[in-house]
Amino acid sequence: MERQYSKHQQNIIKRYYDNRENIGLQRLSELVTELYLAEGKKREKQWDMIVKALEKCGLKQDRIDHIRAQDDPQMVAKVVEELMAKG
Repeated sequence: MERQYSKHQQNIIKRYYDNRENIGLQRLSELVTELYLAEGKKREKQWDMIVKALEKCGLKQDRIDHIRAQDDPQMVAKVVEELMAKG
């Protein structure tokens, strides 16, 4: 059975999908901030989330692997700036 959405719900869903890329970039920049402050296991978890976010943003896997190997939050911050400039 297909669900029927009200006009209001349809507009909310549409706005979400229209802004999904910006939402993803905002989340990625928040993750970078958290990465700067994280240590130990928490840092590894932050990296896992950042890698997934970079994949969702369409970054090529070899570049993601390189960024991860460097373990440098500044590199991720530069990628976020780059992606925001494209959008």
